[in-house]
Amino acid sequence: MIRNICTQLGVDLLLDNMMELLTTRKIEWLQKKMQESGTSGFIVGLSGGVDSAVVANLIKQASPDNSMALILPISNSESDVEDALAVAEKIDLYCEVIDLSDVHEKLMQKVVGLEKIKEKLSKEALKTSNANLRARLRMSTLYAVANALNYMVVGTDNAPELYTGYFTKYGDGGVDILPIADLLKREVYHLAKHLGISNSIICKAPSAGLWEGQTDEEEMGITYEKIDAYLSGETIHPNEREIIETLHKKTQHKREMPPQHKGTTDI
Repeated sequence: MIRNICTQLGVDLLLDNMMELLTTRKIEWLQKKMQESGTSGFIVGLSGGVDSAVVANLIKQASPDNSMALILPISNSESDVEDALAVAEKIDLYCEVIDLSDVHEKLMQKVVGLEKIKEKLSKEALKTSNANLRARLRMSTLYAVANALNYMVVGTDNAPELYTGYFTKYGDGGVDILPIADLLKREVYHLAKHLGISNSIICKAPSAGLWEGQTDEEEMGITYEKIDAYLSGETIHPNEREIIETLHKKTQHKREMPPQHKGTTDI
């Protein structure tokens, strides 16, 4: 038993050392990108989830005096806002709340009021339009503030989200840099624990806050655990592999610049 405890302590110490090194390298990378871009600091959208909490911690350490967060609720639960505020308060990160619920509602009313939309409106299409507009309004707000302060907008997508395209094009995918895009979800959790992020946030069901009760895994149709396993080269069920590969193929356009027609020179 003592031997098992010592072995576990050794594993924990090794993991902690790895996370410390990872943190240092990501902070250095952020600082390098800020210097290269000629910007003055960083801004992130805080959702109350683990990914944005990790990124908030990293930008605070990379630029202690010139980093901030925006909490951008759109009919979100009060608990999400409270969790996000708690993250910012714990690390003394300057934070503001801008409620976009009214803006979102008014714009959606104008959209669904268009004659062409009325003719083709379906419940599923309306849900997608509504959800993606939320992400794009948040992106626009982040850039409005970032441009005013000469800050970089820092994204929170991790490796499984990037691979499966689980982000809104020109929404939460519209950022300047992605510091945790190389991390599996399980690695994000390890880093979160190392950074001292509360268990209540780490244990929360991942959600993009696109509608009430929405969760990432339910929407994707597969768990982060399985995507992590796939990206790590581990064996998973063929049906699970097919889901992941289909998501990747369908969302390739999100990871590329828009297609450009270059045939004019042939005229």
